[in-house]
Amino acid sequence: MTTLPSATFSRRGLLRAFAATTVAAAPTYSKAFGFLKGAGNFRKVRMYSGRSGESLNVVYWIDGQYIPEALKEVNYFMRDWRVDEVRTMAPATLDIIAATHALLDTPEPYMLLSGYRTPQTNAMLRVESSGVAKHSLHIQGEAADLRLDSRSVSQIYNAAWSCQAGGVGKYPRSDFVHMDCGAVRTWHG
Repeated sequence: MTTLPSATFSRRGLLRAFAATTVAAAPTYSKAFGFLKGAGNFRKVRMYSGRSGESLNVVYWIDGQYIPEALKEVNYFMRDWRVDEVRTMAPATLDIIAATHALLDTPEPYMLLSGYRTPQTNAMLRVESSGVAKHSLHIQGEAADLRLDSRSVSQIYNAAWSCQAGGVGKYPRSDFVHMDCGAVRTWHG
């Protein structure tokens, strides 16, 4: 595990990621800026769950404000599906997820493998796998395990790590990337 000082946690990293996607999208959206003037910026998440069969495609932030109704929808979607328990997910984690997705430049939604986990679910998963942390940020609603069919684990990991905004774990054998809003650090499972 590589740990960076928590002072490195920076909204600037996320802002750079969002700005980079704006620059990358400039040729496509250059004519639209006049129409969007005053409309502001937005952030959205697109995911589906193979376990519950549900999909999520929601704008959760507009003009610097989180949208409470959208966050409730995200919280429900990212619930511990094993016991149908909902917890408030950290908006900073959503920002990392959205920025990473924008950097990857794909219309494909993430597949959510794990969002919130109850302490009981986390303990059960620890018995099944050595890669589950005892004090996982999933228990706090601050982490997600995600995959994309159109992008490799390395591509997703590199995009998430470039945000420099939280923890990023690379799990190539299990084909997913962990993202959280904890201390800026990285590891390979």
